[in-house]
Amino acid sequence: MTRNAIHTDLAPAAIGAYSQAVQHGDTVYLSGQIPLDPATMELVSGPVHDQVHRIFDNLAAVCTAAGGSLSDIVKLTVYLTDLGNFPIVNEVMAEYFEPPYPARAAIGVVTLPKGAEVEVEGVMALPKTGS
Repeated sequence: MTRNAIHTDLAPAAIGAYSQAVQHGDTVYLSGQIPLDPATMELVSGPVHDQVHRIFDNLAAVCTAAGGSLSDIVKLTVYLTDLGNFPIVNEVMAEYFEPPYPARAAIGVVTLPKGAEVEVEGVMALPKTGS
């Protein structure tokens, strides 16, 4: 089974030696997204709420490029520089996901790339096609 790198211009370009996502079989491993505007590669300014929206829009673009959607995500990991912002992440997630929600972990960290306050990575299980 081969690994396939996933790329879309609708999400920020990788800022290091990694892919936006990698597909292995029916599983897609989504690299962490911070609130970068894909057109400018600059962090979205403003409230954390707006930043989290940008992150999920970026993840949605990568999911689409891989042949899936946010509803195919089975696991998310959320990294926060301030765990006090976790309720905001929950609020925004409820706008993008429906039950059954993906499994999730939230981790408090000291710092994130480019000074971001939130980063989210995920694992997506692509729907089976044909048989």
